[in-house]
Amino acid sequence: MSKSASTVATYKRSFYTALSAVLLLTSASSALAASDRVKTNTLISNDYCHSNLENHIPSYQYQSTQQRALSCMLTQVKPYQQADKTARQRYWAYKAQAWLNYAIHQDSINSRSTAGAYAAQTAESILHSLKNGTEKDIHLYQDIPAMSALMRPDLWATISALKDSDGIAVAPREMAFSEVALIWAATNQCQRGWRESGIHFRMADRWLEQAREAYINVHDAQTNVALEQSIVNYYNQYAPLDASDDVCRGQVLTPSP
Repeated sequence: MSKSASTVATYKRSFYTALSAVLLLTSASSALAASDRVKTNTLISNDYCHSNLENHIPSYQYQSTQQRALSCMLTQVKPYQQADKTARQRYWAYKAQAWLNYAIHQDSINSRSTAGAYAAQTAESILHSLKNGTEKDIHLYQDIPAMSALMRPDLWATISALKDSDGIAVAPREMAFSEVALIWAATNQCQRGWRESGIHFRMADRWLEQAREAYINVHDAQTNVALEQSIVNYYNQYAPLDASDDVCRGQVLTPSP
């Protein structure tokens, strides 16, 4: 064998040896990551499904372990939505339900975005507070997470004004669902365009219209005028923050002074 051929052969052996090492390391890392994911999902399942996990009937075929855990959490928030609970407890329980629905959807489409994890963690935190009786300590005004943006400032203005006016007392479910729908809609618009956001914006609009009507029906004219003025004030505060460029970077929403 010539010196040149020997050098090429030596180089090839070195290359394939290095390539094999890289592939082995990659496989090991992937296996470790998968193991971590299973461990995390099992922990959530054990926390919320307990010994009934294996007997838990999936809502549809091929339901993942993560989805079963989220379904168990949905079952656990239901008691806090009953009439014997305070309006604030019901509001948080419905908000946990909305976040869980969001998380289940993200898992079902195998989304790689952070939205599903954020939704699941937020719902989990709310459920813990409800169980511990500390839901009053949760900040009432919903900051928009980094995965989303402030779109439809008119709807956000209505939410904040209703909160200031104790609208949660008359429409806890409608207000909770509208907030999560708004975040969901804006997140979809940032990730996949306006065609993917319309249905959730319309849902948020309908929920808020119902909340507003419920509030108006139980208050006098003077109180209702004050609500409308508060909505206008909030809109003037939020409109300049509207993400007209459809870039999601989150937003802190503070109550009016």
